[in-house]
Amino acid sequence: MKRAILVAAMFFTTASAFAAPAPVSDVSGGSNDDRIAKLERIIKAKQQVEFDMQRRMDALQNEVLDLRGITEQQNYQMNQMLQRQRQLYEEIANLTAKSSTPAAPTATQVDPTTVAAASSTLGETGSYEAAVNLVLKERKYDDAIPAFRDFITQYPDSSYAANANYWLGQLLYNKGDNTAAKQAFSTVVSKFTDSNKRGDSLVKLGMIAEKENDSAGARALYNKVLKEYADSASARLAQQQLSALKG
Repeated sequence: MKRAILVAAMFFTTASAFAAPAPVSDVSGGSNDDRIAKLERIIKAKQQVEFDMQRRMDALQNEVLDLRGITEQQNYQMNQMLQRQRQLYEEIANLTAKSSTPAAPTATQVDPTTVAAASSTLGETGSYEAAVNLVLKERKYDDAIPAFRDFITQYPDSSYAANANYWLGQLLYNKGDNTAAKQAFSTVVSKFTDSNKRGDSLVKLGMIAEKENDSAGARALYNKVLKEYADSASARLAQQQLSALKG
């Protein structure tokens, strides 16, 4: 393009030389060289603008691709979490349903010494996971009770201790042992004040109070949940129980 401009300028200059002796200039008074230089600057500026625009478009496209990848990853993680949550709800529902049916007598009894030995071998995390697996995977609810009790005895200040006490309380509650269940839930409420199981434990204590015909105590516990754990799943359950009490 530059060569075409130069050839055109030379042709224009030669033709003008025969027409008049005065130097040729554009309407603004510039010479041919000035015009060519100006055109070159305009072309270069335009090319630079186009280059900058293309670079920005490429950068934006890469950002869109990155965001799309992040979104897909987050959606996958969310689906995994929801699936796990549904599984836990199903396990809890099955566990609750089992409590309404008298447990059939088992042919064998768990030896507490054997449970303690296994717990000490597995260590803190392994012992807790083994006790949880007895509930969620193997559905050996009676075996899980001594497993959680042994874990709590060996690791009373563990980061899993609040959950272990809650699991123990839930298993005992399902068996109808309200006295022992109350003790386990009360431990969560009084000792593990920062635990996310504290609100659930308060609700369970309220339900035990209802079973003991202590409506005033149950109402106080439910209102405590509404006050301390507003907008939580525990609060919604407490509200349901309060509504049932009023009905």
